[in-house]
Amino acid sequence: MRKTPIIALIGPTAVGKTAMSLDLARALRAEIVSVDSRQVYRYMDVGTDKIGTEIRREIPHHLIDVVDPDEVFTASDFVEKAAGCIQRISARG
Repeated sequence: MRKTPIIALIGPTAVGKTAMSLDLARALRAEIVSVDSRQVYRYMDVGTDKIGTEIRREIPHHLIDVVDPDEVFTASDFVEKAAGCIQRISARG
């Protein structure tokens, strides 16, 4: 089975990571797994700079709007969900 490469874009806020991720995803026909600690929550759109639904239809994004703000969501929960996303993306090639 061919391993799917994973590219991680990391850095401080407001340096252009999102724009670069979209350019890379388009060029590589890739999907994006968000690791933003706030975008995981539904209804927290103001102040989190979530990608709009139009772009999410063009480029699949994962782990955005997956839990309600009053739910406990731990780092362990994130790792489990992220691993599942990566496995499904990899299976699709």
